[in-house]
Amino acid sequence: MKNLDIIYDYLIVGSGLFGSIFAYEATKRGKKCFVIDKRDHIGGNIYCENKEGINIHKYGAHIFHTNNKEVWDYVNQFVEFNNYINSPVANYRGEIYNLPFNMNTFSKMWNIATPQEAKAIIDKQKQVIKDEPENLEEQAISLVGTDIYTKLIKGYTEKQWGRDCKDLPAFIIKRLPVRYTYDNNYFNARYQGIPIGGYNQIIEKLLANCDVELNVDFVKQREKYQNIADKIIFTGAIDSYFDYKFGQLEYRGLRFETERLEQDNYQGVAVMNFTAREVPYTRIIEHKHFEFGTQSITYVTKEYPADWHLGEEAYYPVNDDKNQKLYQKYLDLAKQENNVIFGGRLGEYKYYDMDKVIESVLNLVKKELK
Repeated sequence: MKNLDIIYDYLIVGSGLFGSIFAYEATKRGKKCFVIDKRDHIGGNIYCENKEGINIHKYGAHIFHTNNKEVWDYVNQFVEFNNYINSPVANYRGEIYNLPFNMNTFSKMWNIATPQEAKAIIDKQKQVIKDEPENLEEQAISLVGTDIYTKLIKGYTEKQWGRDCKDLPAFIIKRLPVRYTYDNNYFNARYQGIPIGGYNQIIEKLLANCDVELNVDFVKQREKYQNIADKIIFTGAIDSYFDYKFGQLEYRGLRFETERLEQDNYQGVAVMNFTAREVPYTRIIEHKHFEFGTQSITYVTKEYPADWHLGEEAYYPVNDDKNQKLYQKYLDLAKQENNVIFGGRLGEYKYYDMDKVIESVLNLVKKELK
């Protein structure tokens, strides 16, 4: 137990990017920070487990990408990034297609060569939807046509949500990027890469001068910890802080199965999506390819979608009207807390890419640590 008789300036609940960056910036300004985390490691979902020189993304693939130069420069002060470009492929019953949907995808699907041919086929197929789309299936077909929907969207989406596309609302898919160029770069981001040597070193450097305690569930041990600091930065689930007073916010879960294989190259790409409904997992991650690994063995992780239950890791907020209204109630309560600031994807109930988490915490730093 570390120095609990000392009054800290900030108790930071959660050692992911949000909590760790705030702790670093506060410490730099002479504030005393105590960071606690309910897991047995720091880093939140960007934590990597190193096995035989391969950094395994324990909570799913994390590829850093941003258009914000301030954010890019910020992370590069802690670690050098490699030149990894996210170029996933989709596997539909053994047929391999490039993602995102681009001329390589269309050329393979229809044996064509020009953007004009691809556009003509897609435009013709889209016409089967005459009226305003009433569900996700109709919405997807109205955007990309029947072939791409059937092979690359339908099964994958149904696995993700655990429901038939005809039973899912149209608004889930607002747009589907279609590129009429031969370009497999998944992200439209100016800056992109993976930290050379993995993400852990970023968090380790951020928290180097802070007191840290692991295996602490703040919500269950609130009485012990809540009065040791002037202010609390809470990056856990906002509804848990208020003891689920209005009910639970909903999430989608994930389940991972990682195995070591006695071969140097299993699938030839870091991320392969499996888009047929009958394949139970949504993708396989081969971690060594994030860092251009040359090891004689490999580690692969199958990623399974899962219904989420309280106490399990929460991954994707279910951003429907019901949950947004519930979140608003908790947000109203949060605003009444004088010495607690809520942040991060769980504290703000948002699906955040890493760069957006950093933008959010740097904005807080500017307001809070003047």
